[in-house]
Amino acid sequence: MQPPGPQPIAIEGQDEAPTFYDAVGGHDTFEAIVSGFYARVANDELLVSIYPDHDWAAAAQRLLMFLEQYWGGPNTYSELRGHPRLRMRHAEFHIDEAARDAWLAHMRAALDDVGLSEAADQVMWTYLQNAAEALVNAR
Repeated sequence: MQPPGPQPIAIEGQDEAPTFYDAVGGHDTFEAIVSGFYARVANDELLVSIYPDHDWAAAAQRLLMFLEQYWGGPNTYSELRGHPRLRMRHAEFHIDEAARDAWLAHMRAALDDVGLSEAADQVMWTYLQNAAEALVNAR
């Protein structure tokens, strides 16, 4: 079962795309975001400690599958891992405000790298900020 994702939005010049995923360029765009993000995370002292065994390839694959599914792409994440249950899956990790802020800084830079339209960037950035805040489990 696919979790509820965002409603389709109109993005200038791409109104015929059936999903946000399609409108922003599909797999290639999401792969670029995730790759840029993990290239930064792997060099961040604070965040490195959160990732078990520093298995960047597996972590990147999970994030890629999740983001693609959430934004209207393939349902691979749920097919392989079940319901996302983000809070439960992150509960074992110490995620405080500093970790949230570092995560968001790297994600912001990765989004800037791909240069989404202003409207698409705002939709994705708002979601990422809300998701990051929801995963904070230590104050």
